[in-house]
Amino acid sequence: MTQTAALPFSKVRTVGPLVFLSGDMGIAADGSVPAGIEAQTRLCLERIAATLAGEGLGLADVVSVTVHLVDAADFAAFNRVYAAAFAEPRPVRTTVRADLMLPGALVELTVVAQKKKQA
Repeated sequence: MTQTAALPFSKVRTVGPLVFLSGDMGIAADGSVPAGIEAQTRLCLERIAATLAGEGLGLADVVSVTVHLVDAADFAAFNRVYAAAFAEPRPVRTTVRADLMLPGALVELTVVAQKKKQA
């Protein structure tokens, strides 16, 4: 179990073959938040991919995504970046409009991935 230092939650939890990632945002290594939904979505997906890689997984192993968007007007631009990141069959997805806790953040993604059975 990986614990986020300043916040009381786990970044990753594995239960059986399922790997649950807590919500992630497009936050740069220096703590800054890039402008625009497309840049934030790309960075968010890169961060998720890096977390999954630490578990021996990749975006192709994601089976479910929950999306929180601050502005519904960003939906089409978000979808363009999202669609480029996930091949068929794409994960199931729920998208909601919500306020986010980080000032300037426009999107937060929560994913569930599945480990493949070892041969």
